[in-house]
Amino acid sequence: MKKLDRRSFCKSAFGSTVAAATLGSHALRVRAQSTQRNTGKHHSIRLGGPVFGAPEDPEELALAHRRLNYRAAYCPNVDLGQRDRIQAISKAFEKHGVVIAEVGRWVNLMDADPEKRKANFKLVTDGLALADEIGALCCVDIAGSFNPTSWFGPHPDNISPRFFDAAVENARKIIDAVKPRRAKFCYEMMGWALPDSPDSALKLVQAVDRDAFAVHLDPCNLINCPSRFYDNTGLLNECFDKLGPWIVSCHAKDLTWEIEMNVHFKEVRPGTGSLDYKTFLTRLSQLPSRPPLMLEHLPNAEEYDAARKHLLDLAGKLGIGE
Repeated sequence: MKKLDRRSFCKSAFGSTVAAATLGSHALRVRAQSTQRNTGKHHSIRLGGPVFGAPEDPEELALAHRRLNYRAAYCPNVDLGQRDRIQAISKAFEKHGVVIAEVGRWVNLMDADPEKRKANFKLVTDGLALADEIGALCCVDIAGSFNPTSWFGPHPDNISPRFFDAAVENARKIIDAVKPRRAKFCYEMMGWALPDSPDSALKLVQAVDRDAFAVHLDPCNLINCPSRFYDNTGLLNECFDKLGPWIVSCHAKDLTWEIEMNVHFKEVRPGTGSLDYKTFLTRLSQLPSRPPLMLEHLPNAEEYDAARKHLLDLAGKLGIGE
């Protein structure tokens, strides 16, 4: 998603306050347990990121990703009405083995202004339709925010049952409007809005109750307090243990702790922070659906190159590179 300021909003998961999303479903438990600490087959990591100076031609664009050893891509710039271009992009990327990971639609589905909220809802609905047409794995947005001045900002009600219910209703309406054949819709995890934990993400999966609703994994966004920062290995394992079968795409970044008078985590390039990427890549490689891992939030091509090389090198050392 768009660059966010990182501050500590260390709120506990809202847990039992949402009666509509209990974890009693036998089918849900069986599905989640099916990938817990799977030590079987490993798959190569499908890394992706933006391409600077990207060509417009779909064939050349797909090849530009492959020259960077990317096997995944953000959805190229195309409108839903451009049917011929959508088809050309889809064919070119499939031909060269580059999966389109996600269509990002970064707007506030809970905007206080009803006209803005309506426009945002249409933008996201069209984004899911585009994802389905072009063959992207998902359309992703944050669930929203009740903050009156920042579309993604903190607000006490962002972790409330009211917010949860609105997120469920919006997801259902978007999915039911599109009826996607293959693409999923998902909410990005946040540090100060639901889903803010593996448990709250799982509760959303059950409450939305649509096959087309999935999980977008951004572990750095979940690290909003010291305990999660220190034990991010445990957090990563919890995410994969509980959410593995529903994960369709992931974001790759890293965190450092800047010493101030209050808690301040700063996003940095993967490999220069404290996130346990050995565990992240290993657990990701165990998912049979091979969710892509997408680099984001870096300032320039040089930083992306350094991040890409680091993760590809680490994947190679772990035996999950190409």
